[in-house]
Amino acid sequence: MDAIKLVNITKTFGEVVANRNVNLSIRYGEILSLLGENGSGKTTLMNILSGIYYPDGGQVFVGGREVTISSPGDAFALGIGMIHQHFKLVDVFTAAENIILGLPGKGKLDMKSVSDKVREICDRYGFDITPEQKVYEMSVSQKQTLEIVKVLYRGADILILDEPTAVLTPQETQKLFQVMREMKKDGKAVVIITHKLHEVLDVSDRVSILRKGEYIGTVETRDSTELSLTEMMVGKKVTLNIDRPLPVNPVKRLSVNNLSVLGAEDVPVLKNVSFDLYGGEILGIAGISGCGQKELLEAIAGLQITGADADIEYYDPDDNNQPKKLIGLTPRQIKELGIHLSFVPEDRLGMGLVASMGMTDNMMLKSYEDGNSFFVERKAPKDLADNIKDDLAVVTPSINTPVRRLSGGNVQKVLVGREIAAAPAVLMTAYAVRGLDIGTSYQIYHLLNEQKAKGVAVIYVGEDLDVLIDLCDRIMVLCAGEVTGIVDGRTATKESIGLLMTKTNNGGAAHE
Repeated sequence: MDAIKLVNITKTFGEVVANRNVNLSIRYGEILSLLGENGSGKTTLMNILSGIYYPDGGQVFVGGREVTISSPGDAFALGIGMIHQHFKLVDVFTAAENIILGLPGKGKLDMKSVSDKVREICDRYGFDITPEQKVYEMSVSQKQTLEIVKVLYRGADILILDEPTAVLTPQETQKLFQVMREMKKDGKAVVIITHKLHEVLDVSDRVSILRKGEYIGTVETRDSTELSLTEMMVGKKVTLNIDRPLPVNPVKRLSVNNLSVLGAEDVPVLKNVSFDLYGGEILGIAGISGCGQKELLEAIAGLQITGADADIEYYDPDDNNQPKKLIGLTPRQIKELGIHLSFVPEDRLGMGLVASMGMTDNMMLKSYEDGNSFFVERKAPKDLADNIKDDLAVVTPSINTPVRRLSGGNVQKVLVGREIAAAPAVLMTAYAVRGLDIGTSYQIYHLLNEQKAKGVAVIYVGEDLDVLIDLCDRIMVLCAGEVTGIVDGRTATKESIGLLMTKTNNGGAAHE
């Protein structure tokens, strides 16, 4: 039986059509994967179901009855719950307090009965959280678990998970998939939005594909391959191979020794990290989200205060590879020394781009100090914006449209394209393909390999272990801010890296 049937759903934002006449069915007792390139309308469609957006046209049927969903409260009343990419939790509250937050009620709350019901749900599905646990004490996986418990507590029979494995280890991903299978056995309808095709093939029963806001079709997972799904998404033949040429004449470009960084309340987020980086190689950084990856790149870029014993040396290709110390320098001083560091931060709109500016103005942020005239030179930034729009297929009404109005994937294209175009000697990317569709992701991998071929030293922080293993020459693994191993990308396995990420290798760091 259909849990949900969408008929001719249309949603526009100004001149941009997010969904056009989409027809889709979701069944009880199945896991449905929703696939599509960036800007294809997947999240918009699910946000319509969860009451965040209201459609401009079309009909929504739940359990065979036409309904109107005009708020998240309406969605919950119909048994629909969505677990978003960015968790909506209050850090200082307990799990139980977060679960009941916003629920209607009169008089004093009976927290004991709430906790009992939470424990019952956790026991049923094997969740590893307790009702009394504070959110700030939880791992990323536990926070996601709490979001799932929250919608189950509220009676959801239809669950929508948006990019649920983005920040999970392989072991945590398999645990989540087992939970989804248990929910399917219970007769619940589960929808997963993901860009990871191997996960689609692993966990789903059917796959529905959107392209440029339109419904392309639904196929049985058992009859599909990564290649066939990709071709349905992009509408043409594609090849799914990541090149990994051997490094040619690698030259040391960066040396990091005893790097430590303190976070909030003087808690160490990096502890005595040491490694060398070479021009002409891609060094991958693997680790559970929050293990110090972001702070590592920021420390090299001059954006973090480092410990007294830390030493970072840059070997300048414009000065016969003479070493230059980076510790104590500001980002501007680093630039004035001619040290070419290029940084794609994890927080793309908070740190990487100015949300209210268009593509051209965001290109100018890298070059406005270079001019000698009172007037800002706009031709080169405009040409760069046009090139990035064409090369990476950025979906935007205009290169002057504020980037906050673009989808997350298109924002990422603008940011990565700009940083690579800066022609750095060291290129550091944090989650460069997070939220990008498979076609654009492969374009980014190709661009990184082009930089590698030019002798650029590339650091690639990624969350997809398959990509790290296929793309990177070496992979450094972080766990709780410490290096637990540096392995050869050509011989490493997902399982061995996953163990290093959780430090369950009996304390032994497997180095090359």
